[in-house]
Amino acid sequence: MSKVILITGASSGIGEAIARHLAGQGHQVVLGARRIERLQKLVEELQAQSQRASCRALDVSQLHDMQAFVEHAEARHGPVDVIINNAGVMPLSPLNALKVEEWNRMIDVNIRGVLHGIAAVLPGMEKRGRGQVINIASIGAHAVSPTAAVYCATKYAVWAISEGLRQESERVRVTTICPGVVESELADSITDASARDAMKTFRRIAITPDAIARAVAYAVEQPDDVDVSEVIVRPTASPY
Repeated sequence: MSKVILITGASSGIGEAIARHLAGQGHQVVLGARRIERLQKLVEELQAQSQRASCRALDVSQLHDMQAFVEHAEARHGPVDVIINNAGVMPLSPLNALKVEEWNRMIDVNIRGVLHGIAAVLPGMEKRGRGQVINIASIGAHAVSPTAAVYCATKYAVWAISEGLRQESERVRVTTICPGVVESELADSITDASARDAMKTFRRIAITPDAIARAVAYAVEQPDDVDVSEVIVRPTASPY
């Protein structure tokens, strides 16, 4: 059955892979990100393959922007069946580097962005008695490493928020996807030299974003009475 699926952070990496995979399965995907030019190009590619997609510029750190994103989706496609809160940033650094602005950015996008996504769709889902919230966390939600304290804290928060929502919701399914090392642009925001060098070593073994897309699709395709609560996806050879 075709579903209306919202995807944040869909302009590259995991978000783009999820969009391509789910659209290819016949779902209606609505894509949000700050880089609207990339979104528009992706939508054009999907539509050229007779797949259903639309997009809107989105800053997940702003609640009103997220609400407008949901309104856009419902006006064009109908009620939202699934939201995939994928948008995230990862400017790693040691705590003693005191990159407070980068800490705040991670909190705004990685935590507030997820909460805003939930706030924008939950009332409608509860009213209809069905829906699914999929939050992309990280292996960092289960293990902390040097230079990643704040990033991991945000992903622990995503895990906790997801679990809390799952326990509170009898009809809304909640899934946390925790990727291990994945090829993406996420590390491009790292400004600290020591963290950049550590990430090069960390990423010597990585999987492609479509592996995460397949995990998301598995959670989506389950019947309404089955909740895939959490999936950890990582390279077979990775020690992390």
